[in-house]
Amino acid sequence: MARVMVVGAGGVSRVVTHKLAALEEFDQILLASRTLERCNRIAQSISTKSIQTAQLDADDVPETLKLLETFRPDILINVALPYQDLALMDACLQAGVHYLDTANYEPPDNPKFEYRWQWAYQERFFEAGLTAILGCGFDPGVTGIFTAHALKHHFDEIHELDIVDCNAGSHGRAFATNFNPEINIREITQPGRYYEKGEWVTVPPLSMHQSIEYPEIGDRESYLLYHEELESLVKHIPTLKRARFWMTFSQSYLTYLDVLQNLGLTRIDPVDYEGTPVIPLKLLKKLLPDPSSLAANYTGQTSIGCHLRGIKNGKPQQYYIYNNCDHAKAYQEVGAQAISYTTGVPAALGALMVVNGAWQKPGVFNVEQLDPDPFMQRIGSLGLPWHEVIGHPSPFAEV
Repeated sequence: MARVMVVGAGGVSRVVTHKLAALEEFDQILLASRTLERCNRIAQSISTKSIQTAQLDADDVPETLKLLETFRPDILINVALPYQDLALMDACLQAGVHYLDTANYEPPDNPKFEYRWQWAYQERFFEAGLTAILGCGFDPGVTGIFTAHALKHHFDEIHELDIVDCNAGSHGRAFATNFNPEINIREITQPGRYYEKGEWVTVPPLSMHQSIEYPEIGDRESYLLYHEELESLVKHIPTLKRARFWMTFSQSYLTYLDVLQNLGLTRIDPVDYEGTPVIPLKLLKKLLPDPSSLAANYTGQTSIGCHLRGIKNGKPQQYYIYNNCDHAKAYQEVGAQAISYTTGVPAALGALMVVNGAWQKPGVFNVEQLDPDPFMQRIGSLGLPWHEVIGHPSPFAEV
């Protein structure tokens, strides 16, 4: 039996905690966040196990260390903000606790989605005999595991990877983000970036787009973004000649975003308001709906997957693997929408992979470096069934 500490109390945390409570391998669960009331609400929604709660400033390493030493978890699951990744990794090293997160570190004052800050912990975790798993949500996370599964079972070499992410759901609000507004908007408004023929290519934000067909959904206009898993996948799968990430947005969403940018409300540098420095994006975050509040009225599906091209037994191979998740069904099960569900389920399962030994080894790892088989064998039964089509025609032109 294992003990687990979850940091963060948003929609993803709700899913993680519900799934951990359903796994017999975890007998003690501690949920900690800056706002104790949010932790208590999640704990009270679970009847299968008693969930302990605690107030915690995750930026404060000594405070986190004290809580870790008191509770003595086997692993810490970080579903707080990416700004807090390094502080929580530091605390885990000092306490001798394994670590897992769903998003890579990002400096608050510089919207750079890079793994270099966390990869720098490799030697420290290795010497401590501890495991740190980076980016074990869906994207990043399952998309990397899908790619590792494809390479292990269906390819000798993968040459092209296109990750496609569609949210065809409707929540009835004029404008809202599906996860933390600050992180979401910082991500979308950055220049697009993709890997091709050994180089990174940068393009203006949302300037590349095309229609892509998604299972059970149909055609949706999809926009090229830079997404963090591209960096790790290109590093760990050296045969890749091209790697890209695409996400759907409605025209209404893009119009709202364009207006907000033109008004300066997506800025992350402080502006003076009557002698008080205010960061416009943080103000906008306060004005927008809490993503967890969208869940009750959300309908429709998400569809996230990977289109791959490469070589198998000397012949060209095309392959598509994906998951569809229903917003309303996710809410009925755990009280969260599908965006939170698809992130939280893999985090809970990834923690199990560490404590049961399948993924436990010293060092810092992205998920595509690990054996995909034990994860793929259980993810469907936890609520995220996957589907694969060998020989599926790619919607993208070849390099």
